[in-house]
Amino acid sequence: MLSKLTWERENKDNKALLDVKDIRVHYERVEALKGVSLQLRQGEIIVLIGANGTGKSTLLKTISGLKHPTSGEIWYKGQRIDSCSPHDIVAKGIAHVPEGRRIFPAMLVIENLEMGAYLRKDKDGIKEDMEEIFSHFHILKERRSQVAASLSGGEQQMLAFARALMSKPHLMLMDEPSLGLSPLMVEEVGKIITDINHRGISILLVEQNAHMALELSNRAFVLQTGTIVLEGNSRDLMQNEEVQKAYLGL
Repeated sequence: MLSKLTWERENKDNKALLDVKDIRVHYERVEALKGVSLQLRQGEIIVLIGANGTGKSTLLKTISGLKHPTSGEIWYKGQRIDSCSPHDIVAKGIAHVPEGRRIFPAMLVIENLEMGAYLRKDKDGIKEDMEEIFSHFHILKERRSQVAASLSGGEQQMLAFARALMSKPHLMLMDEPSLGLSPLMVEEVGKIITDINHRGISILLVEQNAHMALELSNRAFVLQTGTIVLEGNSRDLMQNEEVQKAYLGL
């Protein structure tokens, strides 16, 4: 197994930050993922597109430890993580922004953000990061003492992003961040994702708005019934006739 130092040295040659190898996942007798493999390099945004029920969310849950694969391997920074707990995976630098935001609705905005940093011991660093969050998400600073359930859908999505950022991740898994939002808010979410990536955080994105996702990402993978059927440069896939018909409405 590679040490962190060894991985960082080799990563200068653009080694994979995340390496998913032939993952199979079952829900009882139903096979949800059927040998999925992909790599994500440091600084990339890659996107998974596909119809509902094709296994996109299952893949994110498996990477973050909420599901364990039946077979296959998941490597992150040179360490195998497919048997790790969600707690350990967050500690290693992977944050998961789940579908539906899943904030703590009865808790205050500030308390939700503090929960994002629950594994951290650096009090000064947490305070600095909190201030940075508020400088980027002004509405959260204004609403810091409000109950999270009182926020609009778009504001709750901002809170979900911000809570994940408080864990100081190197990789963020984002599941349908624009779902149910207004067109104006969808555009804002796209800007936030780009801003997060510009901070040096790699992103694995599941997004039903395929046009936005392909615009934001470097590479894309198309899933159908638990299998990757198409992959490549996002700009190239935007010109693919099958992708245009199935996902871009062209």
